[in-house]
Amino acid sequence: MLNYIWFLLISVGIIFAIATDSSDIVNNKYGSQQIVACKYIDSSKTHIKFIKSNNSFIAQLPSDSLEYQVNSISKLNLSIKIKENSSQIFKEIAKSNGTSELLNLEIVKTNSNNEILVKFPKTSFLATKDVTNSVVESSKSAVNIALGLIGIMTLWLGIMKIAEKSGLILTISKGIKPITDFLFPEIPQGHPALASMIMNISANMLGLGNAATPFGLKAMEELQKLNPEKETASNSMCTFLAINTSGLTLIPATAIAIRTAQGSANPTIIIGTSFIAAFAATFVGVLVAKVFEYFSTKKSKRKISLPVVSVIKISLIIAIIISIVVFIIQYFGDYLSSFLIDFVSVISLLAIPLLILFFVFFGIIKNVKIYEEFVDGAKEGFNVAIRIIPYLVGMIVAISIFRAGGGMDLFVTIFSPITNLVGFPAEVLPMALMRPLSGSGSLAIMSEIMSKYGVDSFFGVLSSTIMGSTETTFYVLAVYFGSVGIRKTRHAVIAGVSADIAGILTALLVVKMLF
Repeated sequence: MLNYIWFLLISVGIIFAIATDSSDIVNNKYGSQQIVACKYIDSSKTHIKFIKSNNSFIAQLPSDSLEYQVNSISKLNLSIKIKENSSQIFKEIAKSNGTSELLNLEIVKTNSNNEILVKFPKTSFLATKDVTNSVVESSKSAVNIALGLIGIMTLWLGIMKIAEKSGLILTISKGIKPITDFLFPEIPQGHPALASMIMNISANMLGLGNAATPFGLKAMEELQKLNPEKETASNSMCTFLAINTSGLTLIPATAIAIRTAQGSANPTIIIGTSFIAAFAATFVGVLVAKVFEYFSTKKSKRKISLPVVSVIKISLIIAIIISIVVFIIQYFGDYLSSFLIDFVSVISLLAIPLLILFFVFFGIIKNVKIYEEFVDGAKEGFNVAIRIIPYLVGMIVAISIFRAGGGMDLFVTIFSPITNLVGFPAEVLPMALMRPLSGSGSLAIMSEIMSKYGVDSFFGVLSSTIMGSTETTFYVLAVYFGSVGIRKTRHAVIAGVSADIAGILTALLVVKMLF
């Protein structure tokens, strides 16, 4: 599945970029080699204004974006300053010619009535240039991300080795046996994979991304040891990643930080909405994974059952829980949000040092040679971080090509009729489509939405709720499967995307109910 997705991202990005550039050249969008008239609008000759005429290039620009400050002028060239309120087309021309603050024009003729004829530079293939630049920059970014994981991977894999040798993992697995027996029936009790998965999920819920990733990669490594087909994802891997990509977090710290920076009157209002949406995403992701697991397993080997009555009962219980939570948030949210965020913030701050202390102390009690075991486990950290570089580069480059080439505009056009049927606002659709692909891209779109429509508007709250209740699905799948050499992902992609859709639609429903 990832093969087709990777091909789709790259091909759509490049083809759309070429098509866009071809259309721009035919329509001369950037006025390449066009001669345009402008004149001074003050006696000191420090400001000019482009004259609208029959020239189609200038005629397409808004009148309030045609006045500019002169930076320098000579017999041959005129340089004007580009500012925030400048024409977007002028900004793109300036950027394509090496500077984002100045636009250099060739002077063709100077008339006596303060009028100047200027020629615009040759400008073409801007989308293709963006694709090329994005390939280079995203490749560097992917390698930097992987290298940045070396230290934290080394630390946590060493700590987990102490937990394994001390018997702590066996103790943890016994305590959560009823849950793990249903979710991961293939994994024997006391196996290191169970503890690593629990630590990963717990770290994600507390917003400890730096700790969650090493635990997740360690879990995949342990699951691979149980996997009879080394290039094919096991049922447990698919279920684990369905949970991991559903974005179940108690405090969406990043979204709250952006809302605070944008001047929100109540930045923590999305805590409840995000949790409900993420909870729904997790439920749907696990359900889809289990359905596929059930039907892909031979009847003689099936270890799970999915009777319709049980699913209905579970769904009703979850619906009741969500209704209660919505009621509490709606009527008591102002009293609880401040306490909740302070409580979880303290837990998040103390979690890592206390966790390390607890693991080490438990090892001491069990007479484990903690330093030697730590070093032995830590040696794996470097190898894991280096091993994921090819997969990370491949996925991040594909996503960057898709974004730079304008593929997102095409996807918005395709999916708009579908999302309109459920009342999903077109203003937030780019954010929803970008979120499974890129964390930085969706963050930028969310910030833009809040700046344009208001941080506490319906669009602002909805976009930040989606940000706080979903995950960068394809990034997670590429990194986690890549770390253990899985090529056939089976139903993991479908489960992850189903979780994203459920989270986004639940976010829409909850935000509409509350606002």
